[in-house]
Amino acid sequence: MLHIGIFLFNDIELLDFAGPYEVFSVAVEQQSLTGRVFTISEDGAAVRSVNGLKLMPDYAFNDHPPIDVLIVPGGNGTKAEMNNAKVLQWLKEQYEVSRLTMSVCSGTRLLGKLGLLDYLTYTTHHEVMPDMAKIAPLATVEKNVRFVDTGKLLTSAGISAGIELSLHVVAKLWGKEVADRTAVYMEYGNWEELCRDGVDSEQPGNSC
Repeated sequence: MLHIGIFLFNDIELLDFAGPYEVFSVAVEQQSLTGRVFTISEDGAAVRSVNGLKLMPDYAFNDHPPIDVLIVPGGNGTKAEMNNAKVLQWLKEQYEVSRLTMSVCSGTRLLGKLGLLDYLTYTTHHEVMPDMAKIAPLATVEKNVRFVDTGKLLTSAGISAGIELSLHVVAKLWGKEVADRTAVYMEYGNWEELCRDGVDSEQPGNSC
């Protein structure tokens, strides 16, 4: 069973979390994969997104299952979490034991604060890049890309780019065909072209 854990916090950018959640959930459900997607907040209490949507996490830091893929979304709340010692310690611990760790948008602030981006290439939201130059001066930002894969650590550009990075991670974990079928089901990206190429044509419940 592959566990995908998404960190939630107050003033999170909604699509930073919801995009990856949808991609991984669809991949697991549609392809009958042995995986599970869940959310975690510091104390397990509800949080609110930047625009006020209330989110109820599945777990707290002290009771969640092991995390194989850690997802760190962005949002204005990352500024406060950068000064939260408990959050930083938890993220560091989860990074060390995870198979993959990915950030979306300004989630890079937290990875940068921990020094995890040092001597690596990364990307983030274009408006966050000046801030990141101060937070992670030893890291190299790559502009005008949707995501960067450095192996265990992956970063995406702003907001919607988290969907593309998530599809990339699905391909890393389960293969390109599964990622393509997920994109077709979501009608995302070049899904019409994938349909013409015959992807998903024999999958029950999916039609192109």
